[in-house]
Amino acid sequence: MNAPQAKNRFAQGCRQLALGLSLAGLAFQASAHTEVQDAWVRATVAGQPSSGAFMTVTASGDSKLLSVQTPVAGLVQIHEMSMKDDVMKMQQVPSVELPAGEAVSFDPNGYHIMLMNLTSQIKEGDKVPLTLTVEDAKGVKESIQVEAVAKAIATMDHSSMQHDHSKMN
Repeated sequence: MNAPQAKNRFAQGCRQLALGLSLAGLAFQASAHTEVQDAWVRATVAGQPSSGAFMTVTASGDSKLLSVQTPVAGLVQIHEMSMKDDVMKMQQVPSVELPAGEAVSFDPNGYHIMLMNLTSQIKEGDKVPLTLTVEDAKGVKESIQVEAVAKAIATMDHSSMQHDHSKMN
């Protein structure tokens, strides 16, 4: 191989490498996603009509959690706990912002998922399927399938809280 042929092969190899890296970058952007960690559901006693689902959600880009669905509940809502005038208040919210790269915690003392009108008792160790719908800043929706493990943890006494289901912020 002479010098001009070697130079052409080198240039062609560089172009292929650049193209490959560009495509890899596009693939990385296209695979931007939301991760869910430590998903769990509070186990219930027989006849208990509701429970809560908890997890940590991290989106790779600015997004928001729009909804959650599960076959074990007739109604699923996103709620937020807050204190107002020394009274714990729980209220439904239309969505939860998921800032890029920030872990957002859904726990018993803040945002959480309410599973209401349960179809059956949730027993310790059960795996409860959840489908989260997340929308990114461009309006693209992503469905995330999660299996939340049921844990027998002392249940929260919702009777002492004010529930405001009439309005959403």
